[in-house]
Amino acid sequence: MRALRGTLTEPGRNSPYRDRSAAENLGLFRQMRDGRFAEGEHVLRAKIDMASPNINLRDPAIYRIRKASHHRTGDRWCIYPMYTYAHPIEDALENITHSLCTLEFEDQRPFYDWLLECLAAGGLLQRPLPQQIEFARLNLTSVVLSKRRLIQLVEGGHVSGWDDPRLPTLAGARRRGYTPEGFRRFAERIGVAKADSWIDYSVLEDCMREHLNEVAPRRIAVLDPVRLVIDNYPAGSGEECRPPNHPQKPELGTRALPFSRELWIEREDVTDVPPKGFFRLFPGNEVRLRYAYVVRCVSVEKDAAGKINTVHCTYDPGTRSGTPGAESRKVKGNIHWVSAQDACPGEVRLYDRLFRAQQPGAERDFLEDLNPGSVRIVTAQLEPVLRDARPEDRFQFERHGYFVADPKDSRPGAPVFNRAVTLRDSRAKDRDERVLPPRGR
Repeated sequence: MRALRGTLTEPGRNSPYRDRSAAENLGLFRQMRDGRFAEGEHVLRAKIDMASPNINLRDPAIYRIRKASHHRTGDRWCIYPMYTYAHPIEDALENITHSLCTLEFEDQRPFYDWLLECLAAGGLLQRPLPQQIEFARLNLTSVVLSKRRLIQLVEGGHVSGWDDPRLPTLAGARRRGYTPEGFRRFAERIGVAKADSWIDYSVLEDCMREHLNEVAPRRIAVLDPVRLVIDNYPAGSGEECRPPNHPQKPELGTRALPFSRELWIEREDVTDVPPKGFFRLFPGNEVRLRYAYVVRCVSVEKDAAGKINTVHCTYDPGTRSGTPGAESRKVKGNIHWVSAQDACPGEVRLYDRLFRAQQPGAERDFLEDLNPGSVRIVTAQLEPVLRDARPEDRFQFERHGYFVADPKDSRPGAPVFNRAVTLRDSRAKDRDERVLPPRGR
């Protein structure tokens, strides 16, 4: 068959078996089906044109013998259709109107159309027939989309399963907190093209970020907690602050945020020796506790390893947010917090990209490009309303990004949160590679 097929510049020659009768061919085909021949001894070919300039029309094979156990039919069948033969027939039987394919199928389209026309002319298919349309595949940086490579990641234990939030699978994207609307924005932004190009992963993240910003209620989580004690706040007392659920959507109302003498704040918001331009807590400096009061740092306490574990402050009762005159005290720092006695401890998973390289495997084994820091798990202190988060509820954790209650591991009263995307692309200023523009539609 290879010798008779010809080349791109020379036509093929007819097989010596090309002029067999239909009855003889049908008999041989039935013997193929009944297992009378060994693998490779016979194939069934479509009789088209051995002189066609398109090699795919030079009497392509459409059925071959394969004596292997099938996962559905066992050993009942030993003949199987070639993909290019099955593809158009399945499209027609399933009433596909437009079969969208990547560019490698473009030179198969003449056979696709020829086969469907033959079957329709014989009354075996109804018109209108499916139409095949080709476009360039989506090449996304920092991920692998090959099923073979994804299987290696799963079976090799490099990820937790097919629904690992770092994988580019639908199940993984759902656990990550990605939204259908975000994917639609991504598709609209990059468009469809015939030319191959690479789309930076940050484009997808930005589309998710835009949609989540519109729909995600705001909540507070302290991911690396340090205790703050307000020394002059009445012991045993407390009050409620009323932060908005969404600053751009007043119709969503406010929620109760307990305030007390002892709070949790972020470790990065306090230091004893401030670098230049540091406007948060250090001895002698003032900041505003978001939605609450202005506090002045008095002192810090450290553990045996020299890490700050407690911050002592005083507060000004006349500076509560939303009260008359509160804004008269101008301070540069504004930090978030949760009440220590009311906070809900919870597991938070901080996901990053699974690969360090823009094009994993381009220069070496793709497994060598895995990012060892693609997930970090912390025990955070969450505002109390997050205790009742249901699986797949999405929130913006102020200053940290967008998070989703894991649909697999969350339990009533004990949600587990996965980070979907940060508030902004932290790589933009450090990225060496050029961010490619959207593809033309």
